[in-house]
Amino acid sequence: MTSNAEVIVAGAGPVGLLLACELALAGVCVTVLERRTEPVPQSRALTMHGRTLEMLALRGVAGRFLARGMPIPSGHFAGLPTRLDFSACDSTYPFTLFLAQRVTEELLEAWAGELGVDLRRGVTVESTGQDEDGVWVMGTQRGTPLRLAARYLVGADGARSLVRRQAGIAFDGLPPTKTAMLGDVLLGAPPAGRALSLGNPAGGLMVVPLGGELYRVIVVDAQEIDLPVETPLTLDGLAAATRRVAGDDFGMHAPQWLSRFSNQTCLAQSYRQGRIFLAGDAAHIHLPAGGQGMNVGMQDAMNLGWKLAGVLRGRADPAWLAGLLDTYEAERHPVGAALYRNTLAQSVLMMDAFDPAGQALRATLSELMKGAELNAVLAHDLSGFGIRYPAALLPVEVGGGACAHWTGRRLPDWPLRHADGTASSLYRHLAGGRWVVLRVDGGAQAGVPRVFDGAWAGARCDRGWVDMITAAVPGREAELDGVAALVVRPDGYVDHAIAAMQSAHA
Repeated sequence: MTSNAEVIVAGAGPVGLLLACELALAGVCVTVLERRTEPVPQSRALTMHGRTLEMLALRGVAGRFLARGMPIPSGHFAGLPTRLDFSACDSTYPFTLFLAQRVTEELLEAWAGELGVDLRRGVTVESTGQDEDGVWVMGTQRGTPLRLAARYLVGADGARSLVRRQAGIAFDGLPPTKTAMLGDVLLGAPPAGRALSLGNPAGGLMVVPLGGELYRVIVVDAQEIDLPVETPLTLDGLAAATRRVAGDDFGMHAPQWLSRFSNQTCLAQSYRQGRIFLAGDAAHIHLPAGGQGMNVGMQDAMNLGWKLAGVLRGRADPAWLAGLLDTYEAERHPVGAALYRNTLAQSVLMMDAFDPAGQALRATLSELMKGAELNAVLAHDLSGFGIRYPAALLPVEVGGGACAHWTGRRLPDWPLRHADGTASSLYRHLAGGRWVVLRVDGGAQAGVPRVFDGAWAGARCDRGWVDMITAAVPGREAELDGVAALVVRPDGYVDHAIAAMQSAHA
């Protein structure tokens, strides 16, 4: 059995590729196995949310994606007329980025190549297993037998994940009961404004420009809502459904891709079985509402990646590191459960609200969303900006007062000003995938190293895994009042805050 990797990742979609990059950034030897011999030309996902862009900015590569995509300042919840306003989100990226999944994968694969990731295409994984020392994968690569061993295996191999099934992890949820249609087609007479979203008793429709005359048309047709997802979709069928809902088929022709999708919603019972982990669609599937699936999966990958890297590089006490791996499921499974709930709610509003009562419900909720508070809550939920983790990872007792609300909170890319007059941004200091202790200049923070060393020593962590910086944070003085330092995880979330009084009396 060949052992040439520390981690094997099954699946080279956005989730598997981002995870591989995060591991390789830390010098971990990672092999990615992909069944397809070439990248998929179609793009299932078209939306990159702001929190995903923040993650890429944390590693210094967001610019590559911004250069290829188009920012859109609003999003949708269940296709309702009132749009979600992302400007309420405290971020450098208060928008969604319209970017085809194939481009996302192209950019991630290029980054993975720069980092030395071993990507193997044409691999069919047939069996997997584990023991107390490691994992193994058996299959074929372009017809030739393949046997690999590693210390850990991550299943990023989609909704029908072989890794999940062979690990014996249940995939609980609701079966498909409703279906919708999707077509990437040329439009000879596109709608005014090029994009269109509408809902009425006949169904729902979204038309999105993909470039040139190519458009994505998504139709929820009340007459065909109960058709099985396996039912073939034809151009004539898509055009007829579009006319029923919109009164026009916009001259659609020359289909590039036709498909149906369902409201099936499932969540893995656990995200870990020993040395085997799940991420992305292998862990959660749902109606593709609001463009959340790829983004939540990529956020799974970031959460798992830096933790696995810390374990494999022996960055701390083995017992603490073992517990650190447990926090992947503790932090991400609730996110998957929240995704389960909000996409189910959207599926009812999008696929089961054609009668007068359903239309009244849609109109009422759309009107409520005009209120800033509800709109902001939904915008934070869908974008990922609202995610907050419940507990510190380092063995500390989180104090009250000014520090209590910092634990688990994500930080935007704050501009920093240093004592020598130079400027930087917070994310620049996180690009290496290490922890950062941000000592807030201007407050009592002389004892911060000693206070932090106590927490770090409690986990017997390698000091090479942390960078300590001192800077003022312009415009955030009131928010940081009483805080001497923030201990920031490699994924940009605050582990805990050190109080100015605690530091002064260290």
